[in-house]
Amino acid sequence: MEGHWGAFGIGVLSGLRSMSAVAALSWAAASGHIRIGWIPLGPERRGLATVAALAEMAGDKMPFAPDRRIVPSFLVRLVLGAVGGAALAGGGVSRREGAMTGVAGAVAGTLLGRAARGATTRSGSDWARALTEDALAASLALALVCSAARPGRI
Repeated sequence: MEGHWGAFGIGVLSGLRSMSAVAALSWAAASGHIRIGWIPLGPERRGLATVAALAEMAGDKMPFAPDRRIVPSFLVRLVLGAVGGAALAGGGVSRREGAMTGVAGAVAGTLLGRAARGATTRSGSDWARALTEDALAASLALALVCSAARPGRI
């Protein structure tokens, strides 16, 4: 079960904030300790992914932001969960198992995040829940990147 935590975590992150998952994967790839070699490297790409993650956090609070459960958004989160799960699965876990674990995490993150957060940011409590979700996503991203950088993880 231990080798599945990174895969499940990146899936949950992709369900909460999809671009934060992209940024976390880019930063984790910089450590050289992930299982997929084609995740974009380089400071420019990491910077772009990080800016996109911050923009998503800001845009998510706008009244015109789409629901994360609509089909295109949900599918993107599932794909990111699968790719991230394959990349961050630990030793003894196949890429396929990691991908499936990442998809499960993406489903959980998408549905549970939306249920806990609610649909609007009209009141102070709505904003508090939205900012709490942002903080949770950022903390999870940081934990995943630090875990991926740990030597001997794979």
